[in-house]
Amino acid sequence: MSNISGYIETRFGDRKNRRRIYTGAFIALIIAGVYTGMNEIIPEQDGHYGFWSVMPPLVAIVLAFWTREVVSALFIGICLGGVIAGEMNIVQSFLIPSIGTESFALILLVYLWALGGLIGIWTRTGGAEKFAAWASQLMVRGPRSAKFFAWMMGLIFHQGGTISTVLTGATVRPVADKHQVSHEELAFMVDSTASPAATLIPFNVWPFYVSSLVIGTLPIFVTAQDGVNFFFSSIVFNFYAIFAILITLIFALEKLPWVPGKKMRAAIERVRSGGPLDRKGATPMAADELTQQKVPKDYNPGLIDFFGPIGTLLGVAIIPYVVTYFFLGQKDDPTLLIAEAFILAVLAGIGIALAKGMKLQVAINGFVDGCKGVTIGAIILAFAVSLKEVADAVGTADYVVAMIGDLIVPSILPGILMVLCMIIAFSTGTSWGTYAVVFPVAIPLAWAVVPDIFFLQLCFAAVIGGSVMGDQCSPISDTTILSSLATGCDLMDHVTTQLPLAIMAGLLAMISYAAMVIFFV
Repeated sequence: MSNISGYIETRFGDRKNRRRIYTGAFIALIIAGVYTGMNEIIPEQDGHYGFWSVMPPLVAIVLAFWTREVVSALFIGICLGGVIAGEMNIVQSFLIPSIGTESFALILLVYLWALGGLIGIWTRTGGAEKFAAWASQLMVRGPRSAKFFAWMMGLIFHQGGTISTVLTGATVRPVADKHQVSHEELAFMVDSTASPAATLIPFNVWPFYVSSLVIGTLPIFVTAQDGVNFFFSSIVFNFYAIFAILITLIFALEKLPWVPGKKMRAAIERVRSGGPLDRKGATPMAADELTQQKVPKDYNPGLIDFFGPIGTLLGVAIIPYVVTYFFLGQKDDPTLLIAEAFILAVLAGIGIALAKGMKLQVAINGFVDGCKGVTIGAIILAFAVSLKEVADAVGTADYVVAMIGDLIVPSILPGILMVLCMIIAFSTGTSWGTYAVVFPVAIPLAWAVVPDIFFLQLCFAAVIGGSVMGDQCSPISDTTILSSLATGCDLMDHVTTQLPLAIMAGLLAMISYAAMVIFFV
């Protein structure tokens, strides 16, 4: 059974689940109809539509949790947003502008086709399986060391959220599967060491992006380098990322005195008692094409089949960046060849296979099977980025900022900023989009409340961490989707099992901000 047909049969074939979807769609349509009749009573104001601005992402998220079916939930959210914004032709207004962009083309080409194609090639060469066996002999002895290995890879592949999830997931999944680490555990490990690590070890594009948003907000931010320097100086106050990384490490070592979340504890108990890697009834994001080994009988798998493509990917992605940033002094515009690195990695995998005697048709079939295996991920991502376009059109972020802005108390401003960013990022599925909305407002606001560099650093770091937390927990975030895809986990299983652990890190971060303000400001 193909990936798509299996997904549809599992999700839509269940009558109870189907009734939930239809009921949710009916409720959404009633809401849309009511709004249509009240359109003149509740007009657009200050870039948003009041409470109606949060309805598209809110309905999509509630339906995703309620039905455990993401595709229809996202589509209903998009339709609802089209009614609210008065853009009934959602194809022309939202779908085509979203999936026809260069950024989505990059995601589709690199993170889906290249990733799926590379994993598909490994099903023919046995490269990943060979690496799993080698790593197991070298350092992995069981579930605990396998999870620690995943944690290490998450820190090593710290170039950014989506990149980290793809690299870490593709590298550690064979090892984790071999040692009976549930896909819920592995998806959490991958997701929680992606964006958090990228903000703590920011030798990537994050500081430059954030810097572009804060230039001109205060007299201290005149040039891009001013923003980059401030980003680095605020790292020690990014409490969410720090606690997320530490909790993930303790979770990997199985030293947490109590694992929050009934579903995560059930997943751990399931695999430790010899059960499957996914719960019964789950719909893993990775299809059979990505997991079934079809190595030709006359082909001898070796470590070169794994390290050749991975080495090419890392070399092309990291070496030009390091050389241009540290040695050529291009700190404002270092060379980052991410797309090229992924494509060359695929070509390297095929080239090595051909050099070792594999037939071209066999290698290409592996690549094609891998691409087919990520079809569902492509569909979900397409609807997710379209919903983000909808959120912009109805002013979701603007309304949330305006709604919470009146409640701000100076002594708890960092904590409020963190919660605000978490809500926006969770609703829109993007940390970078949240930065673009919040930073131009948060920086002048923090300085006006307490004109002190230390206090500004706390607020700055709170925006960074809160956005990452909301993005990490959101079922419509590309990092959440790709973490599930790269580890073969059911998307909603990943969301519901990682949420309690992320909330633990978030609460500790908020307590830390409150303590810092009380004792040092």
